Amino acid sequence: MKPTKMRNKLIYHATFHTRSKQLGSQLSEDLRKKYGKKSVRVIEGDSIKIVRGEFKGVDGKISKVSTKKSSVAVEGVKKEKTKGDKFDVYIHTSNLLVTGLNTEDKWRIAKLEGKKPSEKPTVTEKTTKKENPTKETKVTKTRKKEVEK
Repeated sequence: MKPTKMRNKLIYHATFHTRSKQLGSQLSEDLRKKYGKKSVRVIEGDSIKIVRGEFKGVDGKISKVSTKKSSVAVEGVKKEKTKGDKFDVYIHTSNLLVTGLNTEDKWRIAKLEGKKPSEKPTVTEKTTKKENPTKETKVTKTRKKEVEK
């Protein structure tokens, strides 16, 4: 199989999981120093700067993410049709520079900082809840045995 055909298969016929990974964009210098990463997957609410293309130099926030197009729509970046209607312009994520992160997702921030997001105090609470019913059942079983004797 030709390399171009293989590359197109990987890009345009990719699974949803792989498509999501293709939505990565570069981090700015200060964010690189802070998190120790070079790129991150973009989500709605991230502050970005457009580096290449017609809208080069424009700053804004991501309003929509399209996994199908592997691109994002930025607030304030619109084109006008001949009839006067305005529509969103989708920009490929490789042409963006992330200047600020949306910090609503605690899992994402923990992963960026290098912490294990799965180790949370809520997990220990669940294990303590499981232990209490097992102790009660053990107690009731021993009482039943005592009653039978």
